[in-house]
Amino acid sequence: MGISLGLVGVGMFGRSFISLFKNHPDVDRFALCDLRKDRLEYWADKYDVSETYRSLDEICKSDIESIAIITQPWLHARQAIKAMKAGKHVYCAVPAAQSIKECEMLVKTVKETGMIYMNGETSYFRPEAVFCRKKAEEGAFGEFIHCRAEYFHDLSHGLEEVAKNRWGEDWGRDKTGGIPMHYPTHSICFPVSVMKAHMIKVSAQGFIYPNDDWFREDTIYRNVFSNETAFFTMSNGATALICEFRRIGHPGCERTSGIYGTEGSFECNLAGAVWADKNGRQIVNPTRHHEWLPEPLATNLGGHGGSHAYLVHEFVDSVKKQRLPRINVWEAVRYCAPGIIAHQSALQEGRLLKIPDWGDPPE
Repeated sequence: MGISLGLVGVGMFGRSFISLFKNHPDVDRFALCDLRKDRLEYWADKYDVSETYRSLDEICKSDIESIAIITQPWLHARQAIKAMKAGKHVYCAVPAAQSIKECEMLVKTVKETGMIYMNGETSYFRPEAVFCRKKAEEGAFGEFIHCRAEYFHDLSHGLEEVAKNRWGEDWGRDKTGGIPMHYPTHSICFPVSVMKAHMIKVSAQGFIYPNDDWFREDTIYRNVFSNETAFFTMSNGATALICEFRRIGHPGCERTSGIYGTEGSFECNLAGAVWADKNGRQIVNPTRHHEWLPEPLATNLGGHGGSHAYLVHEFVDSVKKQRLPRINVWEAVRYCAPGIIAHQSALQEGRLLKIPDWGDPPE
């Protein structure tokens, strides 16, 4: 017997998950939910979905057992908390939270409700991350020394349109200038998931683009940094350098450009990927087909390096088997809390700050 699942939010990003969730063989009942009636009707008709809801409140009152939340980033934590308190298992797009308080409340809600929570961090299932985790499990890195990871996404590559779409009728000049380090999960996921360690301290700096008309003090974010760079100390003694750049002459990437150990190292850039040790180097091409998936997901991996299908299967399988997802709430807050503190450090000209942690998941 399969599960019932509702997808909340069928905007620019959410719509790309409709077929994956709907066609998963363990999803017996599938529904769509969106505030905009026209958009909801269009996608429901396109994918032949008969069950629809017009609000989170409405779907939370239904008997659907799990929901996937792919809405605006500032709504993620409060909506996930509300759904779990209503007795729903929750998949939520990144970032999991945008404040330390939200991180605390997410962990607390999972503990109190016993509901399954999974964060949809795409980098976890990117081929490079999976390759490096397997190398780490083999002991090929030796002791970890350092990791570099980046999320390069120039503003001109669709971010303006994304921001306007997210705010809809409420869009205005006061909504520009989102904080780069408040969306750090694509990069921070690499060192945390590969090293199986968390970040404990950070010193960060911000870059101010001359005469910037997007990142300004007179917005709701009060943020002038288009780019932020942070140097972290990890719980295992290693270090990590994280770059969140929104103004950069680059085609864009979500990658780890280097993970270094005492015995082996991995490097990746626009030219390709290399595994190296003390005896030499080898060009590698990590495969997107790195884990078993049911059909039709196995032949339709989706975007972000083919990660979408793996994310969908991980959540559906977790709900069906009532198991802890790999990207659980304790893992999720370790992807976003460091960025929140890093921005605070950047505002204080690089002051070294401690990063809170909520521990490991229960056994």
